[in-house]
Amino acid sequence: MYGFGAFLRRMVCCALLFCMLMTAAGALPSVSADSAALYNASTGEFIFEKNADERRGMASTTKIMTALVALRHGDPDAEVTVSAKAVGVEGSSLYLKAGEKMTLRDLLYGLMLRSANDAAEAIAIAVAGSVEGFVALMNEEATAIGLKNTHFTNPHGLADDAHYTTARELALIAAQAMKDPLFCEICAAQRAAIPNGGDGKRYLVNHNKLLFTYDGAVGVKTGFTKATGRCLVSAAERDGVELIAVTLRAPDDWRDHAAMLDCGFAEYERVSLANTGEVSCSLPLLGGECGSVMLYNPAPVSAVLKKNRGSIVERIEFNRPRFAPVYEQDVLGRVVWTVDGVEIASSPLVAERYVGRAK
Repeated sequence: MYGFGAFLRRMVCCALLFCMLMTAAGALPSVSADSAALYNASTGEFIFEKNADERRGMASTTKIMTALVALRHGDPDAEVTVSAKAVGVEGSSLYLKAGEKMTLRDLLYGLMLRSANDAAEAIAIAVAGSVEGFVALMNEEATAIGLKNTHFTNPHGLADDAHYTTARELALIAAQAMKDPLFCEICAAQRAAIPNGGDGKRYLVNHNKLLFTYDGAVGVKTGFTKATGRCLVSAAERDGVELIAVTLRAPDDWRDHAAMLDCGFAEYERVSLANTGEVSCSLPLLGGECGSVMLYNPAPVSAVLKKNRGSIVERIEFNRPRFAPVYEQDVLGRVVWTVDGVEIASSPLVAERYVGRAK
């Protein structure tokens, strides 16, 4: 009996130690999704993964790539005449009419906020001449991003066995799309109004509930079909830290995303390394009218880092030897910041003024 009691005490101590370590390290979120990923867009790191490389259907999160390709290859202000081939597509719809005219920008709002499948096909035909041609552009973009486990067969996400991605690669698609200012503007909009075929307005409300409930949410796209289950890509930004979360087949996706994003924001912060001109040093000159020139960093520098990290070390590197003349703004060195020997940021060091040759 004594031995069993000692065993129990030992197990309790181990459990307490485990809890302490998890608290110190930042406990990972528990998610309902079959596949999930949390991506730090500021650093290119994946913070959390669950079956992140399993191929799955993506439903209407497909439309992130649809919008990205449309913005790559189309003019947002160009007038689009809705093709009869885009009318009556099953699923979510703007109820477009053949011959109706609106801008590509308006169609993109319908695509991302209403998740309109007819808008997806209207965009595809307007940009590439056909749905098939547009899908080819989508797959070309996937290849350009470097994706290996993503393939598209349509621009809207209706279920197809050959239409798939992974949580990891969907995060990378979203990160690429979020580099486009207009994409960011559209997917962050809570509401919008677009033309209704010359008869008033279509009023849109974004399906992404996180835009209304999560502090810092800025996108991206919801999705659902019976075949894929609930799919969601979200993005949030706080104090210069940008995170993208993805879940595929997630019964409780809103909670999953809040938990993942909370985990990321608890682990990372943006750190100011130098204001403009804060790094200043003197570079010796050979053959100059004076023996040195002052250098400085021409722009502010910051980095997104783990809150639990080693010391930040600053190192200055000169381009040696240096002969006069030098001109104002010539790059003559750089400043590098490291943590635990790994470079986290750098900045050029430029000449403060012109220094001519000695006479």
